[in-house]
Amino acid sequence: MCFAVIIWSSVDGQNYYSRSAKISFYSDAPMEKIEAHNYSASSILDIESGQLEFAVLIKGFRFKKALMQQHFNESYMESDKFPKAIFRGSFDPSQIQQSTPEDTIKVSGDITIKGISKPIELKGILSSNGDGLKGTASFELDIADFGIKIPKVVRDNIADTVLITVEAPYEAFEPK
Repeated sequence: MCFAVIIWSSVDGQNYYSRSAKISFYSDAPMEKIEAHNYSASSILDIESGQLEFAVLIKGFRFKKALMQQHFNESYMESDKFPKAIFRGSFDPSQIQQSTPEDTIKVSGDITIKGISKPIELKGILSSNGDGLKGTASFELDIADFGIKIPKVVRDNIADTVLITVEAPYEAFEPK
């Protein structure tokens, strides 16, 4: 998920950002396994308020087969019309324990894909890694919820539900 400009201020250093979050999806259908990765999603995280946002450019997903990537962008995701997917959510900051290196947090919010927003709740892990934080999560999405139609001729090649994984390395945001 990609932000052109991030305007974010903090007095106490509780804000973090990532421009290199990895978002992957995996479709496990009877006839074919499909996997794609995007290594340039953007995210902002405010530990104090519990606000979290992601943006990812759809055309940034890479597949093993160029033809799959073309069909994904042109036929299924219509990435020229809907160039990015966005998640805006929050979590209860009291879930973060200062004394532990890793916390499981419950996040809720809205995910928007192809212009369709749906509420979602998921569990993620937020861990400290030296200078910053790392957020990880896995969840499933039903592709029909986002208006993605699969032609009958390839119905057995694409799963109705895809597994999404997120890995976001965060750096502290220092306002200028």
